[in-house]
Amino acid sequence: MAHTIAVAGKGGVGKTTLTGLLIEYLCQKKQGPVLAVDADANSNLNEVLGVEVEATLGEIREEIAQAEISNTNPIPLGMSKQDYAEMKFSSALVEEDDYDLLVMGHTQGKGCYCFVNGLLTAQISKYAQNYKYVVVDNEAGMEHISRGILPKVDTIILVSDCSRRGVQAVGRIAKLIPECGLKPNTVGLIVNRAPGGVLNEGTKEEIEKQGLTLLGVVPQDEQVFEFDCDGVPTVKLPEDSPVRKALYGIMGKLDLS
Repeated sequence: MAHTIAVAGKGGVGKTTLTGLLIEYLCQKKQGPVLAVDADANSNLNEVLGVEVEATLGEIREEIAQAEISNTNPIPLGMSKQDYAEMKFSSALVEEDDYDLLVMGHTQGKGCYCFVNGLLTAQISKYAQNYKYVVVDNEAGMEHISRGILPKVDTIILVSDCSRRGVQAVGRIAKLIPECGLKPNTVGLIVNRAPGGVLNEGTKEEIEKQGLTLLGVVPQDEQVFEFDCDGVPTVKLPEDSPVRKALYGIMGKLDLS
């Protein structure tokens, strides 16, 4: 079974940027193959990685579920709904040299999704058997994991900015972990966009108050902002980028076996 790494944090803290660099780290260390899962409806992991996505699992799930309650049926004659769903889910897999990417897309709308969610769960579980690592860019509430659609989680990386309120938000996310029935081996915090890579005492106090384990600090880097504005994939940051070097140092200390 693949080692599953879930990255979670509120929007706007650079979670997706760090997830993309984490995937790049595993690929550079020849720890692949890696399955990257974009499970945040508001994130753009594919843009960080520099790949195009033609279909999301959410769109496919919606199409199949709506076919149940409408007069339009996209399933070809002679093909079962299960075979059609598996074919469509497979077509959503973006294949790269060292990793593959699945985008979950939007959450479900009205109607019953039990059948198609069951198929999706089975499909992702089948995918996970073919990879050494599964890296999941989550929404703050980790909804896909809590619904059981994604596999078990071995490592959870919480990402916050360097503000006290940001750390408090991550503390609330951390409390969701046992509520979701998760029992990860490692749960830790990365503080992102810290000026000069240094935390002030107030932030340190809040981390301790929230009972969080600090994995490391990633500095503020204007080059990340410039890449984003210019539409350049973040994974193309130079090797001497402070952000890349800091994150790689953190990952090198984690037991991801």
